[in-house]
Amino acid sequence: MKLVFIYGPPAAGKYTIAKILSERTGLPLFHNHLVVDAVHAVFPFGSPNFIRLRETFWMETIRAARDENRSLIFTFQPEGSVAEDFPSRVVNLIRETGGKTVFVRLTLSQEEQEARIANEDRAKFGKLRDVSLLKDLHAQFEASESTMPPAALTIDTGALSPEDAATRIERLLSD
Repeated sequence: MKLVFIYGPPAAGKYTIAKILSERTGLPLFHNHLVVDAVHAVFPFGSPNFIRLRETFWMETIRAARDENRSLIFTFQPEGSVAEDFPSRVVNLIRETGGKTVFVRLTLSQEEQEARIANEDRAKFGKLRDVSLLKDLHAQFEASESTMPPAALTIDTGALSPEDAATRIERLLSD
């Protein structure tokens, strides 16, 4: 089982790239916002029940995929309401049955993030779209990202198209 763990800041293209990768490889896409939106419908973002249920859903879904030997793509945005050890616990969960977690880090300049953040397509998943809030949260995102395990691949999505980024990830997975 292989877990492709794509992470990065808001508006870096996690969903777009993961969707292309999923279409090309046939791997299911477990997009972070599916869970965030479902739990947020009932509990305020960052509340104790929101945090607990979000992580439980993520972990149980990944565990079930692991138990069925189903490789998948998971998108993730490091931020302060997620336990720092979440990524390492995911790695250990996958490793328990001989699987592998492949971390792919997407980067994007703050200027490009600000240009992309208000895009209408971000609304369908309830994604962050407020430039002033993005600026306020920038330091928190950077600090949270620094706790991530080393990436097997880092892609600057300001310099590469989503299709080319997906191609690079495909190559990494075939090695």
